[in-house]
Amino acid sequence: MRSIRRKLLFALLGAMLMALLLGAWATYQVEVQQADVLLDYHLRQIALALRDQAFDAAAPPRLRADYDFDYSIQVWNQDGVTIYYSYPQHVFPNRAQLGYTTVQTGEGPWRVFAAQSGAEIIQVAQPMSRREQLAAHAAWQSLWPFLLLVPVMGGLIWWLVGQGLEPIARLARAIAQRSPAAMEPVSEAVPTEVQPLVRALNELLSRLQAALQAQRQFVADAAHELRTPLAALQLQAQLVERAANEPARSAALTELNLGLKRSARAVQQLLTLAREEPGTLPAAFENVRINALIDFVVAQHRGQAAAKGIDLYISRAPGDYEVKADEASLRTLLANLLDNALRYTPAGGAVTVAVQPRDAGLSVSIDDTGPGIPAQDRQRVFDRFHRREGVDESGTGLGLSIVKAIADRHGLAVSLEPSAASGLSVRIEFPASVLAASKATPAA
Repeated sequence: MRSIRRKLLFALLGAMLMALLLGAWATYQVEVQQADVLLDYHLRQIALALRDQAFDAAAPPRLRADYDFDYSIQVWNQDGVTIYYSYPQHVFPNRAQLGYTTVQTGEGPWRVFAAQSGAEIIQVAQPMSRREQLAAHAAWQSLWPFLLLVPVMGGLIWWLVGQGLEPIARLARAIAQRSPAAMEPVSEAVPTEVQPLVRALNELLSRLQAALQAQRQFVADAAHELRTPLAALQLQAQLVERAANEPARSAALTELNLGLKRSARAVQQLLTLAREEPGTLPAAFENVRINALIDFVVAQHRGQAAAKGIDLYISRAPGDYEVKADEASLRTLLANLLDNALRYTPAGGAVTVAVQPRDAGLSVSIDDTGPGIPAQDRQRVFDRFHRREGVDESGTGLGLSIVKAIADRHGLAVSLEPSAASGLSVRIEFPASVLAASKATPAA
Protein backbone atom coordinates (compact mmCIF):
# COMPACT_ATOMS: atom_id res chain seq x y z
CA MET A 1 0.00 0.00 0.00
CA ARG A 2 1.26 3.46 -0.82
CA SER A 3 2.57 5.66 1.99
CA ILE A 4 0.12 8.29 3.21
CA ARG A 5 3.00 10.69 3.85
CA ARG A 6 4.38 10.25 0.33
CA LYS A 7 0.91 10.58 -1.19
CA LEU A 8 0.25 13.79 0.76
CA LEU A 9 3.66 15.16 -0.17
CA PHE A 10 3.14 14.60 -3.89
CA ALA A 11 -0.44 15.89 -3.72
CA LEU A 12 0.50 19.09 -1.85
CA LEU A 13 3.57 19.74 -3.95
CA GLY A 14 1.58 19.12 -7.11
CA ALA A 15 -1.13 21.51 -5.95
CA MET A 16 1.50 24.09 -5.04
CA LEU A 17 3.24 23.78 -8.41
CA MET A 18 -0.10 24.03 -10.19
CA ALA A 19 -0.90 27.18 -8.23
CA LEU A 20 2.59 28.51 -9.04
CA LEU A 21 2.09 27.88 -12.75
CA LEU A 22 -1.30 29.58 -12.69
CA GLY A 23 0.29 32.44 -10.78
CA ALA A 24 3.09 32.65 -13.33
CA TRP A 25 0.60 32.82 -16.18
CA ALA A 26 -1.47 35.46 -14.38
CA THR A 27 1.68 37.42 -13.51
CA TYR A 28 2.84 37.26 -17.11
CA GLN A 29 -0.50 38.58 -18.33
CA VAL A 30 -0.41 41.42 -15.81
CA GLU A 31 3.19 42.26 -16.72
CA VAL A 32 2.29 42.34 -20.42
CA GLN A 33 -0.55 44.76 -19.74
CA GLN A 34 1.62 46.92 -17.54
CA ALA A 35 4.45 46.84 -20.08
CA ASP A 36 2.03 47.84 -22.85
CA VAL A 37 0.87 50.84 -20.85
CA LEU A 38 4.37 51.92 -19.87
CA LEU A 39 5.99 51.33 -23.27
CA ASP A 40 3.10 53.06 -25.09
CA TYR A 41 3.79 56.02 -22.85
CA HIS A 42 7.48 55.88 -23.86
CA LEU A 43 6.57 55.80 -27.57
CA ARG A 44 4.45 58.89 -27.18
CA GLN A 45 7.08 60.76 -25.17
CA ILE A 46 9.79 60.01 -27.78
CA ALA A 47 7.53 61.16 -30.62
CA LEU A 48 6.60 64.38 -28.81
CA ALA A 49 10.24 65.09 -27.97
CA LEU A 50 11.17 64.93 -31.69
CA ARG A 51 8.72 67.68 -32.66
CA ASP A 52 11.31 70.35 -31.87
CA GLN A 53 13.98 68.70 -34.04
CA ALA A 54 14.82 70.02 -37.56
CA PHE A 55 14.97 67.47 -40.34
CA ASP A 56 16.63 68.33 -43.72
CA ALA A 57 15.08 66.54 -46.68
CA ALA A 58 18.20 67.19 -48.81
CA ALA A 59 20.49 65.40 -46.37
CA PRO A 60 20.90 61.68 -46.86
CA PRO A 61 19.33 59.53 -44.14
CA ARG A 62 21.67 58.59 -41.34
CA LEU A 63 22.33 54.96 -40.48
CA ARG A 64 22.46 54.51 -36.73
CA ALA A 65 24.76 51.77 -35.46
CA ASP A 66 23.36 51.32 -31.92
CA TYR A 67 21.27 48.23 -32.52
CA ASP A 68 20.55 47.85 -28.80
CA PHE A 69 18.12 50.72 -29.13
CA ASP A 70 14.61 49.17 -29.01
CA TYR A 71 12.83 51.93 -30.90
CA SER A 72 12.73 52.69 -34.62
CA ILE A 73 12.07 56.33 -35.64
CA GLN A 74 10.84 57.45 -39.03
CA VAL A 75 9.97 60.97 -40.26
CA TRP A 76 8.45 61.99 -43.59
CA ASN A 77 7.10 65.24 -44.99
CA GLN A 78 3.67 66.01 -46.30
CA ASP A 79 4.65 64.72 -49.77
CA GLY A 80 5.40 61.29 -48.35
CA VAL A 81 9.17 61.69 -48.73
CA THR A 82 11.15 60.09 -45.93
CA ILE A 83 13.45 62.70 -44.47
CA TYR A 84 14.75 60.69 -41.49
CA TYR A 85 14.89 57.14 -40.26
CA SER A 86 16.95 55.56 -37.54
CA TYR A 87 17.15 52.11 -39.13
CA PRO A 88 16.89 51.87 -42.91
CA GLN A 89 16.17 48.14 -42.73
CA HIS A 90 12.92 48.80 -40.84
CA VAL A 91 10.29 49.86 -43.30
CA PHE A 92 6.82 51.07 -42.15
CA PRO A 93 3.90 52.51 -44.09
CA ASN A 94 4.49 56.18 -44.87
CA ARG A 95 0.84 56.95 -44.39
CA ALA A 96 0.56 55.97 -40.77
CA GLN A 97 -2.58 56.42 -38.69
CA LEU A 98 -2.11 59.06 -36.04
CA GLY A 99 -2.01 57.71 -32.50
CA TYR A 100 -1.38 54.13 -31.47
CA THR A 101 -1.56 51.24 -33.94
CA THR A 102 -0.14 47.74 -34.32
CA VAL A 103 1.49 47.17 -37.70
CA GLN A 104 2.27 43.81 -39.29
CA THR A 105 5.67 43.71 -41.04
CA GLY A 106 7.98 41.10 -42.42
CA GLU A 107 9.71 41.12 -39.04
CA GLY A 108 6.51 40.53 -37.10
CA PRO A 109 4.10 42.90 -35.40
CA TRP A 110 5.29 46.34 -34.24
CA ARG A 111 3.64 48.81 -31.92
CA VAL A 112 3.60 52.27 -33.53
CA PHE A 113 2.80 55.79 -32.35
CA ALA A 114 2.48 58.54 -34.99
CA ALA A 115 2.22 62.28 -34.33
CA GLN A 116 2.05 65.27 -36.69
CA SER A 117 4.42 68.21 -36.23
CA GLY A 118 3.54 70.94 -38.70
CA ALA A 119 3.94 69.47 -42.16
CA GLU A 120 5.88 66.44 -40.91
CA ILE A 121 4.78 63.07 -39.60
CA ILE A 122 6.85 61.52 -36.80
CA GLN A 123 6.48 57.80 -36.26
CA VAL A 124 8.08 55.81 -33.39
CA ALA A 125 7.82 51.99 -33.39
CA GLN A 126 8.83 49.12 -31.14
CA PRO A 127 8.71 45.36 -31.90
CA MET A 128 6.04 43.44 -29.96
CA SER A 129 8.50 40.58 -29.43
CA ARG A 130 10.68 42.91 -27.39
CA ARG A 131 7.70 43.84 -25.28
CA GLU A 132 6.95 40.19 -24.63
CA GLN A 133 10.56 39.60 -23.62
CA LEU A 134 10.39 42.45 -21.17
CA ALA A 135 7.12 41.14 -19.72
CA ALA A 136 8.51 37.59 -19.40
CA HIS A 137 11.63 38.91 -17.74
CA ALA A 138 9.56 40.90 -15.26
CA ALA A 139 7.38 37.86 -14.52
CA TRP A 140 10.46 35.68 -14.02
CA GLN A 141 11.96 38.21 -11.64
CA SER A 142 8.76 38.01 -9.61
CA LEU A 143 8.48 34.20 -9.59
CA TRP A 144 11.97 32.77 -9.33
CA PRO A 145 12.15 33.23 -5.52
CA PHE A 146 9.07 31.04 -5.23
CA LEU A 147 10.68 28.32 -7.36
CA LEU A 148 13.64 28.29 -5.01
CA LEU A 149 11.20 27.72 -2.14
CA VAL A 150 9.73 24.52 -3.67
CA PRO A 151 12.42 22.17 -2.18
CA VAL A 152 12.12 23.99 1.13
CA MET A 153 8.34 23.62 1.03
CA GLY A 154 8.71 19.92 0.16
CA GLY A 155 10.86 19.30 3.23
CA LEU A 156 8.53 21.34 5.41
CA ILE A 157 5.47 19.47 4.13
CA TRP A 158 7.24 16.12 4.73
CA TRP A 159 7.97 17.11 8.32
CA LEU A 160 4.50 18.55 8.97
CA VAL A 161 2.76 15.47 7.54
CA GLY A 162 4.97 13.27 9.70
CA GLN A 163 3.99 15.29 12.75
CA GLY A 164 0.33 15.01 11.78
CA LEU A 165 0.60 11.23 11.40
CA GLU A 166 2.50 10.76 14.65
CA PRO A 167 -0.69 9.98 16.66
CA ILE A 168 -1.41 7.09 14.29
CA ALA A 169 2.14 5.80 14.66
CA ARG A 170 1.84 6.12 18.44
CA LEU A 171 -1.44 4.22 18.36
CA ALA A 172 0.14 1.47 16.25
CA ARG A 173 3.04 1.15 18.70
CA ALA A 174 0.64 0.95 21.64
CA ILE A 175 -1.39 -1.82 19.96
CA ALA A 176 1.76 -3.71 18.90
CA GLN A 177 2.98 -3.76 22.51
CA ARG A 178 -0.23 -5.37 23.77
CA SER A 179 -0.29 -9.00 24.81
CA PRO A 180 -2.60 -11.36 22.89
CA ALA A 181 -4.82 -11.64 25.98
CA ALA A 182 -5.31 -7.87 26.33
CA MET A 183 -8.83 -7.07 25.12
CA GLU A 184 -9.30 -3.75 26.91
CA PRO A 185 -10.54 -0.85 24.78
CA VAL A 186 -7.89 1.39 23.24
CA SER A 187 -7.83 4.65 25.17
CA GLU A 188 -5.11 6.53 23.30
CA ALA A 189 -5.71 10.25 22.75
CA VAL A 190 -6.05 10.50 18.98
CA PRO A 191 -7.17 13.25 16.57
CA THR A 192 -10.80 13.51 15.55
CA GLU A 193 -10.09 11.96 12.13
CA VAL A 194 -8.72 8.77 13.74
CA GLN A 195 -11.45 8.39 16.35
CA PRO A 196 -13.78 6.38 14.01
CA LEU A 197 -10.92 3.89 13.50
CA VAL A 198 -10.35 3.62 17.26
CA ARG A 199 -14.08 3.16 17.91
CA ALA A 200 -14.26 0.42 15.27
CA LEU A 201 -11.18 -1.25 16.77
CA ASN A 202 -12.68 -1.11 20.26
CA GLU A 203 -15.92 -2.63 18.99
CA LEU A 204 -13.93 -5.40 17.32
CA LEU A 205 -12.02 -6.04 20.55
CA SER A 206 -15.30 -6.18 22.45
CA ARG A 207 -16.77 -8.70 20.02
CA LEU A 208 -13.57 -10.73 20.08
CA GLN A 209 -13.57 -10.73 23.87
CA ALA A 210 -17.16 -11.93 23.90
CA ALA A 211 -16.35 -14.64 21.36
CA LEU A 212 -13.33 -15.82 23.35
CA GLN A 213 -15.37 -15.82 26.55
CA ALA A 214 -18.08 -17.84 24.84
CA GLN A 215 -15.45 -20.23 23.52
CA ARG A 216 -13.92 -20.71 26.96
CA GLN A 217 -17.36 -21.22 28.45
CA PHE A 218 -18.23 -23.67 25.69
CA VAL A 219 -15.06 -25.71 26.25
CA ALA A 220 -15.68 -25.76 29.99
CA ASP A 221 -19.32 -26.79 29.53
CA ALA A 222 -18.39 -29.44 26.99
CA ALA A 223 -15.70 -30.90 29.25
CA HIS A 224 -18.13 -30.97 32.16
CA GLU A 225 -20.91 -32.51 30.08
CA LEU A 226 -18.71 -35.18 28.52
CA ARG A 227 -17.03 -36.15 31.77
CA THR A 228 -20.17 -37.87 33.12
CA PRO A 229 -20.99 -40.03 30.06
CA LEU A 230 -17.33 -40.95 29.63
CA ALA A 231 -17.17 -42.04 33.27
CA ALA A 232 -20.35 -44.04 32.73
CA LEU A 233 -18.86 -45.67 29.62
CA GLN A 234 -15.75 -46.61 31.58
CA LEU A 235 -17.91 -48.16 34.30
CA GLN A 236 -20.00 -50.06 31.76
CA ALA A 237 -16.84 -51.36 30.07
CA GLN A 238 -15.64 -52.64 33.47
CA LEU A 239 -19.01 -54.34 33.97
CA VAL A 240 -18.57 -56.11 30.65
CA GLU A 241 -15.14 -57.33 31.74
CA ARG A 242 -16.44 -58.55 35.10
CA ALA A 243 -19.59 -60.23 33.79
CA ALA A 244 -19.80 -63.74 35.27
CA ASN A 245 -22.02 -65.20 32.57
CA GLU A 246 -23.31 -64.53 29.08
CA PRO A 247 -26.66 -62.92 30.07
CA ALA A 248 -24.85 -60.46 32.37
CA ARG A 249 -22.30 -59.69 29.65
CA SER A 250 -25.08 -59.16 27.09
CA ALA A 251 -26.93 -56.78 29.41
CA ALA A 252 -23.71 -54.86 30.11
CA LEU A 253 -22.96 -54.60 26.38
CA THR A 254 -26.47 -53.28 25.74
CA GLU A 255 -25.96 -50.54 28.34
CA LEU A 256 -22.52 -49.81 26.87
CA ASN A 257 -23.99 -49.40 23.38
CA LEU A 258 -26.68 -47.06 24.70
CA GLY A 259 -24.03 -45.03 26.48
CA LEU A 260 -21.97 -44.84 23.28
CA LYS A 261 -25.00 -43.61 21.35
CA ARG A 262 -25.69 -40.93 23.95
CA SER A 263 -22.06 -39.84 23.90
CA ALA A 264 -21.98 -39.79 20.12
CA ARG A 265 -25.14 -37.69 20.08
CA ALA A 266 -23.64 -35.30 22.64
CA VAL A 267 -20.49 -34.91 20.54
CA GLN A 268 -22.55 -34.35 17.41
CA GLN A 269 -24.66 -31.72 19.17
CA LEU A 270 -21.51 -30.00 20.43
CA LEU A 271 -20.04 -29.91 16.92
CA THR A 272 -23.28 -28.52 15.53
CA LEU A 273 -23.39 -25.84 18.20
CA ALA A 274 -19.73 -24.95 17.53
CA ARG A 275 -20.50 -24.47 13.84
CA GLU A 276 -23.33 -22.07 14.71
CA GLU A 277 -21.29 -20.03 17.18
CA PRO A 278 -20.84 -16.29 16.42
CA GLY A 279 -17.56 -15.57 14.70
CA THR A 280 -17.41 -18.83 12.76
CA LEU A 281 -17.30 -18.67 8.97
CA PRO A 282 -20.95 -18.95 7.89
CA ALA A 283 -22.07 -20.93 4.87
CA ALA A 284 -23.41 -19.00 1.91
CA PHE A 285 -27.15 -18.43 2.03
CA GLU A 286 -29.29 -19.74 -0.80
CA ASN A 287 -32.97 -19.92 -1.69
CA VAL A 288 -34.56 -22.73 0.34
CA ARG A 289 -38.09 -24.02 -0.30
CA ILE A 290 -39.73 -24.29 3.10
CA ASN A 291 -42.39 -26.81 2.09
CA ALA A 292 -39.89 -29.22 0.57
CA LEU A 293 -37.60 -28.87 3.59
CA ILE A 294 -40.44 -29.60 6.03
CA ASP A 295 -41.53 -32.63 3.98
CA PHE A 296 -37.96 -33.98 4.14
CA VAL A 297 -37.56 -33.47 7.91
CA VAL A 298 -40.99 -34.91 8.70
CA ALA A 299 -40.29 -37.97 6.55
CA GLN A 300 -37.09 -38.59 8.54
CA HIS A 301 -39.05 -38.61 11.82
CA ARG A 302 -42.10 -40.65 10.83
CA GLY A 303 -40.44 -43.85 12.07
CA GLN A 304 -39.78 -42.24 15.46
CA ALA A 305 -43.41 -41.07 15.62
CA ALA A 306 -44.75 -44.48 14.60
CA ALA A 307 -42.68 -46.23 17.29
CA LYS A 308 -44.54 -44.23 19.96
CA GLY A 309 -47.91 -44.24 18.22
CA ILE A 310 -47.81 -40.46 17.69
CA ASP A 311 -49.78 -38.89 14.86
CA LEU A 312 -47.51 -36.55 12.86
CA TYR A 313 -49.32 -33.94 10.76
CA ILE A 314 -48.38 -31.15 8.36
CA SER A 315 -50.67 -28.13 8.06
CA ARG A 316 -49.88 -25.29 5.67
CA ALA A 317 -51.62 -22.52 3.79
CA PRO A 318 -51.58 -22.55 -0.01
CA GLY A 319 -48.32 -21.20 -1.32
CA ASP A 320 -44.76 -22.16 -2.11
CA TYR A 321 -42.43 -20.13 0.08
CA GLU A 322 -38.69 -19.64 -0.31
CA VAL A 323 -36.31 -18.08 2.21
CA LYS A 324 -32.67 -17.01 2.03
CA ALA A 325 -30.89 -19.36 4.43
CA ASP A 326 -28.26 -22.03 4.97
CA GLU A 327 -30.28 -25.13 4.11
CA ALA A 328 -28.24 -27.54 6.28
CA SER A 329 -28.58 -25.31 9.35
CA LEU A 330 -32.29 -24.78 8.77
CA ARG A 331 -32.76 -28.54 8.44
CA THR A 332 -30.93 -29.02 11.77
CA LEU A 333 -33.18 -26.41 13.43
CA LEU A 334 -36.39 -28.11 12.31
CA ALA A 335 -35.04 -31.59 13.10
CA ASN A 336 -34.12 -30.60 16.67
CA LEU A 337 -37.53 -29.06 17.28
CA LEU A 338 -39.37 -32.05 15.84
CA ASP A 339 -37.17 -34.50 17.75
CA ASN A 340 -37.88 -32.69 21.02
CA ALA A 341 -41.61 -32.63 20.32
CA LEU A 342 -41.70 -36.40 19.59
CA ARG A 343 -39.57 -37.33 22.61
CA TYR A 344 -41.62 -35.31 25.09
CA THR A 345 -45.06 -36.18 23.64
CA PRO A 346 -46.53 -39.26 25.33
CA ALA A 347 -47.57 -42.29 23.32
CA GLY A 348 -50.80 -41.81 21.42
CA GLY A 349 -50.34 -38.04 21.23
CA ALA A 350 -50.04 -35.79 18.20
CA VAL A 351 -47.47 -33.39 16.74
CA THR A 352 -48.37 -30.83 14.06
CA VAL A 353 -46.01 -28.84 11.87
CA ALA A 354 -47.81 -25.73 10.56
CA VAL A 355 -46.76 -23.15 7.95
CA GLN A 356 -48.71 -19.88 7.77
CA PRO A 357 -48.07 -16.41 6.32
CA ARG A 358 -47.86 -13.84 9.12
CA ASP A 359 -47.38 -10.04 9.06
CA ALA A 360 -45.80 -9.97 5.57
CA GLY A 361 -43.49 -12.75 6.71
CA LEU A 362 -43.78 -16.47 7.38
CA SER A 363 -44.43 -18.50 10.52
CA VAL A 364 -43.46 -22.15 11.07
CA SER A 365 -44.74 -23.72 14.29
CA ILE A 366 -44.45 -27.18 15.84
CA ASP A 367 -47.26 -27.99 18.28
CA ASP A 368 -47.32 -31.08 20.49
CA THR A 369 -49.61 -32.61 23.14
CA GLY A 370 -46.82 -33.11 25.66
CA PRO A 371 -46.43 -31.67 29.16
CA GLY A 372 -45.30 -28.25 27.90
CA ILE A 373 -42.82 -25.94 29.62
CA PRO A 374 -43.73 -23.69 32.57
CA ALA A 375 -43.59 -19.96 31.79
CA GLN A 376 -40.70 -19.37 34.22
CA ASP A 377 -38.51 -21.91 32.40
CA ARG A 378 -39.19 -20.89 28.80
CA GLN A 379 -36.17 -18.62 28.52
CA ARG A 380 -33.79 -20.86 30.46
CA VAL A 381 -34.36 -23.83 28.17
CA PHE A 382 -32.27 -22.04 25.52
CA ASP A 383 -29.21 -22.14 27.81
CA ARG A 384 -26.58 -24.75 27.07
CA PHE A 385 -26.88 -28.05 28.94
CA HIS A 386 -29.98 -26.86 30.77
CA ARG A 387 -32.34 -29.69 31.68
CA ARG A 388 -35.55 -29.20 33.64
CA GLU A 389 -36.00 -31.09 36.85
CA GLY A 390 -38.47 -33.93 36.85
CA VAL A 391 -37.95 -34.73 33.15
CA ASP A 392 -37.31 -38.40 32.47
CA GLU A 393 -36.31 -38.10 28.82
CA SER A 394 -32.56 -38.35 28.24
CA GLY A 395 -30.78 -35.65 26.28
CA THR A 396 -27.79 -33.35 26.15
CA GLY A 397 -29.56 -30.08 26.89
CA LEU A 398 -28.17 -28.62 23.66
CA GLY A 399 -31.09 -29.01 21.24
CA LEU A 400 -32.78 -25.68 21.91
CA SER A 401 -29.41 -23.91 22.29
CA ILE A 402 -28.62 -25.01 18.74
CA VAL A 403 -32.05 -23.83 17.59
CA LYS A 404 -31.47 -20.39 19.15
CA ALA A 405 -27.97 -20.07 17.64
CA ILE A 406 -29.23 -20.96 14.14
CA ALA A 407 -32.22 -18.61 14.46
CA ASP A 408 -29.99 -15.72 15.59
CA ARG A 409 -27.61 -16.24 12.67
CA HIS A 410 -30.52 -16.14 10.21
CA GLY A 411 -32.31 -13.20 11.86
CA LEU A 412 -35.28 -15.34 12.94
CA ALA A 413 -37.37 -15.06 16.11
CA VAL A 414 -38.06 -18.11 18.30
CA SER A 415 -40.93 -18.14 20.81
CA LEU A 416 -42.38 -20.77 23.15
CA GLU A 417 -46.08 -20.68 23.88
CA PRO A 418 -48.73 -23.10 25.18
CA SER A 419 -50.33 -25.03 22.36
CA ALA A 420 -54.06 -25.37 21.82
CA ALA A 421 -53.86 -28.96 23.13
CA SER A 422 -52.19 -27.83 26.41
CA GLY A 423 -48.79 -28.90 25.16
CA LEU A 424 -45.98 -26.71 23.77
CA SER A 425 -45.96 -24.62 20.61
CA VAL A 426 -42.56 -23.56 19.26
CA ARG A 427 -42.91 -20.80 16.68
CA ILE A 428 -40.21 -19.68 14.20
CA GLU A 429 -40.89 -16.27 12.64
CA PHE A 430 -39.34 -15.54 9.24
CA PRO A 431 -39.44 -11.75 8.63
CA ALA A 432 -40.18 -10.37 5.20
CA SER A 433 -36.49 -9.45 4.78
CA VAL A 434 -35.47 -13.14 4.53
CA LEU A 435 -38.24 -14.21 2.16
CA ALA A 436 -36.81 -14.90 -1.29
CA ALA A 437 -40.16 -15.53 -3.01
CA SER A 438 -43.78 -16.12 -2.21
CA LYS A 439 -45.79 -17.73 -4.96
CA ALA A 440 -49.38 -18.56 -4.15
CA THR A 441 -50.63 -21.87 -5.46
CA PRO A 442 -54.13 -23.34 -5.29
CA ALA A 443 -54.89 -25.51 -2.29
CA ALA A 444 -54.90 -29.22 -2.96
